Amino acid sequence: LMFAASAAAVALRPTHKLADDGPKVDLEAMIPKSFADWRVDESLLIILPAPDVQAELDKIYNQTLARTYINTKGQRIMLSIAYGGDQSDALSIHRPEGCYQGQGFNIKKRDSTFLNLSFGSLPVSRLVASSGRRHEPITYWIIVGEQRATTNLDMKKIKLAYALKGEIPDGILVRVSSIDTDEARAFSIHREFIDAIAHALPATERWRVVGVN
Repeated sequence: LMFAASAAAVALRPTHKLADDGPKVDLEAMIPKSFADWRVDESLLIILPAPDVQAELDKIYNQTLARTYINTKGQRIMLSIAYGGDQSDALSIHRPEGCYQGQGFNIKKRDSTFLNLSFGSLPVSRLVASSGRRHEPITYWIIVGEQRATTNLDMKKIKLAYALKGEIPDGILVRVSSIDTDEARAFSIHREFIDAIAHALPATERWRVVGVN
């Protein structure tokens, strides 16, 4: 019976990666460097993760993108996107809470809400991370396959549904943050930024990145 159960588990293990079916994801080309009132701030240096952190990221994600945008008011937004073509049980998107805490940040606030965008409602998670004098409000969301996942339980349910069809979904994590002690103002700017980038993307890429049509 144990041998039969083991053989059945192997036989039912999903092998078809949905990422292999469609066009390849290219975050650098997909995300515009300027849109609406926002443009990439070329004056800032990109700080790369430590080698050990980068090695862990490379195991989970096929691509990562990190940019800082600035508008004509001088407001800055940090955009970070991570894409993984294999969201099986062995490989899964890491939520930002753990990454920030691993870097010594204290997570002061955490909640879930919906952003009312021009194209629809987007469920997001919000955090406020602090370290010394750095106060960083964060808005992020996760899309697994073609579904939005707000909680870890959502992610497990979505992956299980795909696994029962013999499929392995891809996944994307999008994080928007800023350095600001005024949390309400920061989250309002986040929403404006996300809405602007949604407008800048073609419909097919809009769903993949922003989770709205």
